Order: sequence, then C-alpha cells, then structure tokens
Amino acid sequence: MSKKILFVLSEFGYWGEELVGPLEAAEKAGYEVAFMTPTGKRAPALPPSMQAGFFDPPLKKVVTDEYYAAATRALDEGDRLNNPINLEAWFPERPYFNDRDFGHQLEEYHNQRAKCWEELAQYDALVMVGGSGPMVDMCNNIRLHDVILGFLAADKLIVAECYAVTALAFARDFSDRKSIIAGKHVTGHAIEYDWHDGTGVMGIDHNFKWAFYPLEFILRDATQPGGQYHGGVGHTISTILDYPFLSGRSTQDSATVGKVMVEVLENGLTRWGW
Repeated sequence: MSKKILFVLSEFGYWGEELVGPLEAAEKAGYEVAFMTPTGKRAPALPPSMQAGFFDPPLKKVVTDEYYAAATRALDEGDRLNNPINLEAWFPERPYFNDRDFGHQLEEYHNQRAKCWEELAQYDALVMVGGSGPMVDMCNNIRLHDVILGFLAADKLIVAECYAVTALAFARDFSDRKSIIAGKHVTGHAIEYDWHDGTGVMGIDHNFKWAFYPLEFILRDATQPGGQYHGGVGHTISTILDYPFLSGRSTQDSATVGKVMVEVLENGLTRWGW
C-alpha cells in the first residue's frame, strides 16, 4: 500500500526549513510527497530562509543555518517544485449567498466537494508549510479550508507550521461555523515573537511593518472552550500534537514536526508536547 503526504506551499513565499524539516522526515520514512499551491504556480522560498546566518530581529538570534539554507536553495533552484497541484482547479469555491440560484449552487458545491474529498483518500497526511506567504494566499483560502475539513472528516493527520496554523482556526464547516480546534491544544506564533518591522512576502514590494494579525490571540479564542494555546515563550521548541492536529510554532520546530509526524503515521502517536 502506497504512503503519500500532501504538502501545501504559498505562492508568496514559504520558509525553507519549514518545508525541509518535515519533507526529509517523510521521505526518510518512505513516504511519497506531492506539492500543491493555491493556483498552481511554483512556490518560491523566502530569501532569508536561503541566507545562512540570517538574524531574526524579534528573536535576536540567527535562525538560518548553513544546512537548511543549502537545502532550501537546492529546492528553490531545482525542479522538484515545478508543476504543483493546482488547488483552484481541483476544489470548488463556495458560492456567494446573493448569487442567483444560491440553493442549487450550494448543493452542487457540496456534491463537487464530496468528490474531491474522495480523491484525498490517497494521502495519509496534510502538511501546510509556514512563513509569511501563507498569510496572503493560504490562511483564509476557502478551498484550503475544505481540504482541511476533508482530512478532518477522514480522521487523518493535519500538520501546520508557523503562520499556516491560522488556517486551522479559520477552517470551519459552512453549516455550523464552529472552530474545528475548539477543545484542542495548539501552538503558533506568540505575540512576543511577532515581527515589529520588515514583514515581507514574495511578489509584493511593501514592508507590512507588523504581521498581518496577532496569531496568538486568534488561537487563544479558537481553541475555546476547553482547549489551550501554547506559546512556549522562552523555549526553543514549541511543537504540539493533539490528534488530528500537529502544530509547530516556527522555524526551529521544523525537524521536530517532521519527527512527530512520522511517529503519528507509523506508530499511532496522538499526543505530544503538552
């Protein structure tokens, strides 16, 4: 039986180590990997993640070492990421409420989505790679939300890193609109580690000054009632598994995320890090 993992990357820039860490763990464990982007364009690596010695201003430390910089450059310069799956061409978009024949369109949307969910059966897990780019085209992407809901319905592992964790808070069934991480434990960027200046994305010549939103506050609200946000401030690693959700706070969690992911898939691990 084939083993396969679906990786989702932003067309506005992913952080290299956050792809390399789980990718290497998956392939070492014998998993085939497929790449997908929101509109089928090739995903670029964020330049700082290819720059060995890059100094992170909020953390006041170097966050890109030579190994991951080189591995990221190899992916960015090679052809592995060419021709990714086009999410927009695969999953339908939910119709607008005021569209004509909304009721019929909504029924057709659900029928098409159900077929797409059947096609997800070939994958054992979903991995959403982080960085600043996902804030533009992944986190509030309705089609990606439906991919997440499809994996959730099939009780399969859903992995999110860095700002891509936001998609877990925003992905909600259109009928009840309840948070899928309510009652769950997750991690994500703590307010102490958010950018104060220099937040950038590929393809947009603008310094956003601050991150688009305070992810910590979003996750604190979305995990209630009964769940918990873990910031891990002051700790190098903040990786949380509360099956089916595996979340990594940032770059330094990447290798750990990969290791825990394999433990889930191979040995049935359901809880880690809290």
